[in-house]
Amino acid sequence: METLRTDGRSCDMLRPITFERSVNRYAEGSALVRWGDTHVLCTASVEEKAPPFLRGSGNGWITAEYAMLPRSTQNRMQREISRGKRDARGSEIQRLIGRSLRAAVDMTRLGERTITIDCDVLQADGGTRTASISAGFVALFDALRRMRAGGKISEIPLKNQIAAVSVGKCGGVPLLDLCYEEDSTAEVDANVVMTGGGELVEIQGTGEGATFSRAELAQMLDLAELGIAEIRRRQIEILELTEEERRLFETCA
Repeated sequence: METLRTDGRSCDMLRPITFERSVNRYAEGSALVRWGDTHVLCTASVEEKAPPFLRGSGNGWITAEYAMLPRSTQNRMQREISRGKRDARGSEIQRLIGRSLRAAVDMTRLGERTITIDCDVLQADGGTRTASISAGFVALFDALRRMRAGGKISEIPLKNQIAAVSVGKCGGVPLLDLCYEEDSTAEVDANVVMTGGGELVEIQGTGEGATFSRAELAQMLDLAELGIAEIRRRQIEILELTEEERRLFETCA
């Protein structure tokens, strides 16, 4: 594809991505992702209780919380506690993260436990929700490992490997992995969450400044699938899977 982006990337290229594990000594799982100039810290915390609506069912639950630090953006923003009310955007994003990561785990084998994925944006340059999902999966898997090692579960109840990426249309051209500058001017902006087998978990797509055709949607989904394949490869690389875990991931593909 023709190179036309301000950072020199081609239309089908991700920004540089690195994952770092075990960055929090207390959480059962943690991961820091640096995705271009977007940096997000994710922790996975395990509680030995299910939410009230699941008590007595034998099933577990995965939920998420999302927040941006005051200087994660160019201008300082107030913390939620200072504003005295929840941020609607943050609430919507954390619901997306929770839905996405619940698709990774068989809740019937998790037991009556809750795993909370806390996603804190240290620095934002577009794609914070997709970075949170992708790093949240790494933190979640490490938490499941720790539960198994501690005898809380007999096997890792993984159903799917989960990753996410943004796509969009800028200047009439479909693009993979929008930075903030592109995201803020895009005619179309979408976030795509997929499994290791290429199935869709969720698509959030909006014609911000223009409509888009089914053919253009197909182009953007092809770009998302390409990008997610690379993100999944990086997740697997940082997780340093055992042979048993590798076989488990292969069943998810």
